[in-house]
Amino acid sequence: MCLVLTAGVWAGGWWLGDVALLPDQGASWYYWKLPEPTLWTRASAWAGYTAHQLVSWWLIFHAQRHVRTYTGGLHPVNVVALVANLGFIVLHEVQTQVFYDGLAQDVSIFSSQGSVIVLLIVVLIMENRRRGMFFGRPAPISAEITRFFRKYHGFLFSWAAVYTFWYHPMETTSGHLIGFVYMFLLLLQGSLFFTRSHTNRWWTLTLELLVVVHGTLVAVMNTGPDGLWPMFLFGFLGVFVISQMHGLGLARSTRWVLVVLHLGAAIAVYWTRSLTELDEIVRIPLIEYLVVAVLALLTWLGLRGLRLLRRPEQQREPAGRS
Repeated sequence: MCLVLTAGVWAGGWWLGDVALLPDQGASWYYWKLPEPTLWTRASAWAGYTAHQLVSWWLIFHAQRHVRTYTGGLHPVNVVALVANLGFIVLHEVQTQVFYDGLAQDVSIFSSQGSVIVLLIVVLIMENRRRGMFFGRPAPISAEITRFFRKYHGFLFSWAAVYTFWYHPMETTSGHLIGFVYMFLLLLQGSLFFTRSHTNRWWTLTLELLVVVHGTLVAVMNTGPDGLWPMFLFGFLGVFVISQMHGLGLARSTRWVLVVLHLGAAIAVYWTRSLTELDEIVRIPLIEYLVVAVLALLTWLGLRGLRLLRRPEQQREPAGRS
């Protein structure tokens, strides 16, 4: 279904026509936005995003209040979520055809990229106790923090997917189409709350690993075969061998084989480029694990602050009753 939707985006490009765009101005510049936006082009993108976001959040809230149990099939609210997401996908295509601009006109390109990275980092925190953070060993993250993210991750992940989806116009470049496949899969996952498919370890790992494919291919398209694609390929695969593969129940020997294959492939690629650049492969894992630590610390501080604020109220209640 996601491929069919992506094919629909590609077909929509036949009617999109030639849109006049400004010259590329560097890494922080998003190319696909109108040179002279209007109130209506901006409002169309923000109105569509806001409606999509609020509907998604309400459906998650409704499911948490009224469903709560997991099933092998679909709850009625899952069907509503699937139909709603499909409707907003069609709406965004129409909005692109008429007004073109996405949210990119008003917000940084790094906000779009960062939202998905935050999603992946929160998954690392949520899975810390099940599969560990470093080669099967969990990081010292409290159960309270894990419970917090497990309870509220749906709202955060919904924002990451919906925001990124509306950030871009429904363009038909290879990079956009690959990205839309990924977004459609994330929207699908966000519609399957309280189903067993939603928590299937192979399915969720696939969603995590798609960033390897997307990041690498986009890097090749943007920087060429001599560009930064190995950093993205081996960097994200580094997170796989350090953290993600340890939740699959693989034999220890199999995991070591995967580690050796990862390092061997990285050395082979950089041998043809420059071994002095081999340090590139640790940049993405290093950044992700640093952000894990910072996010876990900030969450701990926030939860502790909430407890301190609630304590006076709890102390006043018995006095009020007496």
